[in-house]
This record gives sequence, C-alpha cells and structure tokens, in this order.
Amino acid sequence: MYGLARMYQTMPDGTIKQVNPFTGTEVWTVPGRGKKPITNRPPTTTTRVEIHEPEDYCNFCPAHYLNVPPEKARLIMSNGNWEMLETLDTRHYFDTVAEFRRVPNLFEIVGIDYWRLNHGYKLSEKNREWKERILSSKEGSEHVRRVLELKLRLSGKSEAEIASLSEEDIADLSTAFFGGGHELIIARRHYREGAEYTSDICSAGCLSLEEHYRYLRFTIDAVTDINRNNRYVRYVSVFQNWLAPAGASFDHLHTQLVALDEWGSSVESEVELARKNPNIYNELIVNFAAYSNLIFAENEHAVALSEIGHRYPTIGIYSKSVNLRPWELTEPELRGFSALVHACHAALGNQVACNEEWYYAPRDALVRMPWHILIKLRTNNPAGFEGGTKIYINPVSPTDLRDNVVPRLYELRHDGIIRNLKIAEECPCEPNSLKYYLAST
Repeated sequence: MYGLARMYQTMPDGTIKQVNPFTGTEVWTVPGRGKKPITNRPPTTTTRVEIHEPEDYCNFCPAHYLNVPPEKARLIMSNGNWEMLETLDTRHYFDTVAEFRRVPNLFEIVGIDYWRLNHGYKLSEKNREWKERILSSKEGSEHVRRVLELKLRLSGKSEAEIASLSEEDIADLSTAFFGGGHELIIARRHYREGAEYTSDICSAGCLSLEEHYRYLRFTIDAVTDINRNNRYVRYVSVFQNWLAPAGASFDHLHTQLVALDEWGSSVESEVELARKNPNIYNELIVNFAAYSNLIFAENEHAVALSEIGHRYPTIGIYSKSVNLRPWELTEPELRGFSALVHACHAALGNQVACNEEWYYAPRDALVRMPWHILIKLRTNNPAGFEGGTKIYINPVSPTDLRDNVVPRLYELRHDGIIRNLKIAEECPCEPNSLKYYLAST
C-alpha cells in the first residue's frame, strides 16, 4: 500500500507522479508532453451524410437485423412504453424497431467449447427450446446458416467446406448463438438525431437520459440472464469500446459482455485490497479525490472524478449505494448512476475514443466493493520507454482532465441536456460518501 504523498505528487519542475492505489501502476505527466488537449473536433475527412431510413451504414444498423446471429432480446417502444421482447421469432424481426438489441458476438473471446469441454456445459432448457424453435422454421434456419457461413468464410474456410455443411453441422455450430457467453448490446442509431456529417455518429453521450438508463438496465438484465443460464459463470465482464482506437470494429454504439469462470486478476486484486481495508474505496479514491480537488460531478447516487495512476486519462464514476452489484441497485439509484455516466460521455463528445469498463463485486464474493465504471480515453499510445521502465507517460494529468470536462458539463446543463447534477465546486464532497461498506454481503 502506498502513502498518500507517494500516490500523487507534483515535483518542483512540474512533473506529476502518480501511483494507482489498486494496481501499483506508476504514471508520470511530464512538462512539455503534458496539457494535451482533449478535443471533440470532427476529423478533416468528414463529409456530408445521406440519411437512410432505416439506417444501413454497418452490420449493426436496423436495416441489417439479419446480418448478426439470432437476437436473445430486444427493447422496443410500444404505445409510449418500453417493452422487452425475448427470443423473437426471425419472421417478426422487422415488425418492430429495436431501440436496443441483445445478440451473440459472432467471434467469441471465450467460446462455447470452452464451457462444454472444461465444464460439461449444456444449454439450459430455455435456450435449448429457443434453438429448436428457430432452427425448425425456414426463415430461422436460413438466417442461422447464412450467418454461420459468413463466420466460417471470415475464418478462412473454403467455399467447398462451407457448402458441405450438413443440417447436423449447422445445429452443432450454432449452439454458441443460443447459449454462448459473449454478447453484444447494440443501440439503434448509427448517426445521432439531426446528423448532417459522417462525424455525427451516435455515442453514449448522444442518447437521451432515459435512453441511457434503459441501455444500462437492458445490459444489466443480460448479465442476470447469463448467470441464470450458466451456473459455471463466476463473473461477467462488461465493457464498451468506442471508436477504432479503442478497439471497436464498427463506429456503432454497442456494449460487450463476456462470461468468465474466474474473476480476472484486476477484480481479484481489488477484492483482496477491499478485504484488508473495507473502506479503501472511500479512503484512497473518493476522499482522496475530494482532498485533491479531483471530484468534478456528483448527484445523490453517484460521484465522478479524475482517477490517478492510469496509462490513459481516466474518469471514475462510483455508485454511492449500499447495494454492491448493478442488478441490486434500486431504480432511483440506477437512474442517478446512469445520469452521471451519461453526463461524462456527453462531456467528452462523440469524437474521443474511449473504453468503458465495469467493476463490481462478483456474485460469489463476500467482500464489499462498490459498483464503479472507468472511462479510459485512448488519447495516447504507450511506447518503448513505458515497456522498458514500467513508468507510463500520460500526457493528460488528472487536473487537466478535470479542467477539460467541467466547462463542457456547465454547457450541457445550461442547454438542458443534463440535469440534477452538481458540478465542480458545487459538489458536497462529504467524506465516506460511498455507503457500500454498510452492505451485509
């Protein structure tokens, strides 16, 4: 464990040295390489966009519902109300407009064979019945075969190999579509409302407050369903890659979920530290940020701050709830948390590449840790110096990040895009504002 002075210090020459209290990662912001601006300027290559209805700009667009594997669920607007449709019949895909869709990832990080061969996993009764229903219809079986053929073609299979696939082969290979553990939550819009240029793509910050809340709620429901249908899952990693520098295949808003049979080293490290010091998230994150003027936004249910000790400029949003896991938050708590995450994305704009990462207490852990989301801005590339020294150069200091975000938050509040949010000096910054440590488990 590092002392507070060691965690964050400014040297006489202006170099800012940081050590992340959870990972031990050492980061420097060096004069001359610092104060790199975070801009939301459109690229010089942007051109006028021709709006199509339905949108058809990439495989995640509404015109291409059949270009991805069968939908596990979709969220629609029906008579002014939000409604979730599960395991929709292929023949009815175009009967409604999906505001958000939950679909399997075509190329899984952790594949279905990992679960079958290592754990003896089989489809749950619910998913087995869904698979049989889809494959028994002409439209469903043709859709599954077409998507599988695309996958195999991209995987390097020859046309002769693809053509030789039997119905049994299709049924076996498609099991991942119905019970795999790598899924996508895809938003409807490719371009934001009123788009005029190709740079007017729809990021998380372009959603309305209600849409962003539904986006998070729908994602959490997917995590719950994955846990329910695969008893070997110990943790579901949730993340969002926005734009190509952050690892996105399409410039179309989507979140990924990957089921794991372990917690992963990052979560294991946090769990161990939280076990030793149950108040660590208050002491070394939120309280420390308050004393260092790094908290820049707050509401009743969450707090946002500039994090220290990350390779990339990083925003942390922490739930104040006594409830530990995303699915345990009450509706007001989740709405408040969502509003703060949405505000941070809106402040960054749609031209800043970033990764959104979720951290929460695993369902089989007794240790207390608050749900928090880190938004990491992919504005710099680690180079040889970092690899040789394990000292990372981050050209945007935590205070620079704060100073970039705060003016934009004021603008967004003035325009009515965000609300019920305290900004900068308005934040109460009360000690120990995170109440996770009061949880019973």
